[in-house]
Amino acid sequence: MALAACAPGGWSPVEKDLINAPGDVMRVLTVDDPADSAVLRMPSTCLDIKALKAPEYDVLAGRMVATVTSPEQDGVGIAGPQVGVLRRIVAVQRFDKEGEPFEVYPNIRITAMRGEAEPGPEGCLSVPGRRGQVFRSRDIDITYTSLRSLADTTERVQGFTAVIFQHECDHLDGILYIDKIDLQ
Repeated sequence: MALAACAPGGWSPVEKDLINAPGDVMRVLTVDDPADSAVLRMPSTCLDIKALKAPEYDVLAGRMVATVTSPEQDGVGIAGPQVGVLRRIVAVQRFDKEGEPFEVYPNIRITAMRGEAEPGPEGCLSVPGRRGQVFRSRDIDITYTSLRSLADTTERVQGFTAVIFQHECDHLDGILYIDKIDLQ
C-alpha cells in the first residue's frame, strides 16, 4: 500500500468536528443501532500525508487510545470506524512488547499470514454482550505508514497480538468478527 495511492485532501470538516468534539473519550458505534451498524460495514480509506501531519491525527490517536482504555470499554484494540472515522487507523495493545503498550497504526494492512489458523474467543466493543470462536493466524506481517519516515513499514507480529491486529483490520474493511464466528 503506497501512501501516494491515498486521495489527497486531509481531513473532511465532518471528520474534524468528530475528532475535535469535547471530551477525551469518543462514542463507540455498535451494531445495536442501525445507523451505527451501517457505518461499521463501510470500508475505510487511507490517510494522506496532509492528514498524517495535521493536528487532528494526534488528537484522534490519543482519543482512540483513551476510548479503548476507558473503564467503560476496557478493550485491547479499536479501529477508526468504531468511533465513526472511516480511515485506516487502529490502536492495538501490544501484548508482545514489554509494558504491553497501546500503539496506533495509520494505513495498516495485513500483508502476510503464516501457519494454520487456530480458533480463539473474540468479542468486540461494537458488538456488546456477545462472544464467539474465530479462526485466526498467530503469525502475520503488518504494513503501515511510519510517522517518522512517512514510508511503508513492515513488521512481523505473533501470538495474541496478531489476533488483535486481524480483528481490527477487519473493521477497516467493514467486516465484524461475528461474520467469521466458527459455526462448527
